[in-house]
Amino acid sequence: MTHRSLLRPSALAGAVLILISGTAATSGTAHGSETVGPSGTAVLPRIPLAPFQNAVLPGTVDDDRGVALGGVGSDLFHAKGDRPDEFWAITDRGPNGTVQVGGAERVTFPVPGFDPVIVRLRVRKDGIKITRTLPITNRAGRPVTGLPNVEGREEAPYGFDGGTRLAFNADGIDSEGLVRTKDGEFWVAEEYGPSLLHLDRRGRVIERYVPQGWTGKPSYPVKATLPAILNKRTYNRGFEGLTISPDGKSLYAAVQSPLSNPDKKTYKASRNGRIFRFDLRKRQVSGEYVYRFEDVCSFDPSGCGDQNEMKISGLAALDDQRILVAERTDKVARVYTVDLRKATDISGSRWDDEVTAPSLEKSTGVPSGVTALPKELTADLSAVPGMPGKIEGIAPAGRRSLAVINDNDFGLGTFGPDGRLIDSGVRTSIVYVPLPR
Repeated sequence: MTHRSLLRPSALAGAVLILISGTAATSGTAHGSETVGPSGTAVLPRIPLAPFQNAVLPGTVDDDRGVALGGVGSDLFHAKGDRPDEFWAITDRGPNGTVQVGGAERVTFPVPGFDPVIVRLRVRKDGIKITRTLPITNRAGRPVTGLPNVEGREEAPYGFDGGTRLAFNADGIDSEGLVRTKDGEFWVAEEYGPSLLHLDRRGRVIERYVPQGWTGKPSYPVKATLPAILNKRTYNRGFEGLTISPDGKSLYAAVQSPLSNPDKKTYKASRNGRIFRFDLRKRQVSGEYVYRFEDVCSFDPSGCGDQNEMKISGLAALDDQRILVAERTDKVARVYTVDLRKATDISGSRWDDEVTAPSLEKSTGVPSGVTALPKELTADLSAVPGMPGKIEGIAPAGRRSLAVINDNDFGLGTFGPDGRLIDSGVRTSIVYVPLPR
């Protein structure tokens, strides 16, 4: 998701509250050292961005403008056999925002050399420790970056103040979903394509799977095996959640919001989203299901009137048929369990044809003959005291515990007259939430 920043001072700071197994403990202030409560506060310390990236990709960030490592909470993955306090996580495309220039809104990349990164996390009572860092690169080991791919398909990138036009990069990804396979390789879901990337154990792109008709020409191999209907994804609302079935045979990827099908006005009002199953042997879509979003007015009254505030932000497989889905606005988040066996597989049907009218997204409800994924409320994250906003990653951790991580948007608040960041004070944190039996 795009982070908003304005070129005026702001002072935002606050404490982070973490809940572990139902017991709360507060951390220290945003810019001070964290204090550790008896229940164990899980907060990522402030890590300056340039030294962090240059340690693994020398010379790639010359000026981080005071930005710290962040966005690590774009997704969270817990591998079978790992300890409940160990996770893999991934950043998104990096620090970005919007500014007004001459009455027009421009998308900014304050640190254009930033490269999306996979990190190994260990939760200890003194916070979150990064134990391994894997920058995502092409086969030659060069950064893919987080810059947009195709001019005209994505909004043009600019420097931090919106004055300098940056180049598009066909290798760039807006990473949002992460899984690790049993053999130690990775799959990443991203928003630009939207696409699925297969990475080796070192984080190098092996192949990228994109929608039919995608026109990017990256330096690594591409296969256009995803349905062309995904070209209707709304800008900055592509694949967001990703999970893998316990048998290791399928990926499940969720489009963050309804498609702009046939137009953006439709996306803003629609409640019909899509979750895709991707066969890892055949390397193609093998299932597609309708996910019915909640009505924003009842889900988050503060967003009433803006149905497009509803988003899918994370997926986690319980077994080969049931998936946890994190649905949220920026203020309210809930986790639902859906059962694939009880929903209609619409893959390859007329609902994948953009000439179908009314489209799936334009339909007032779920179309006749289609059964949406049945939803059962599993956890109301907003009812947990101290739960941070913008929850983006979920992962089962133990038999009856769910780990939740937030996206802190790299602490982007505003930039002062000197071009240095005035940090928002929001930190990356992991919360353990008890699950029902």
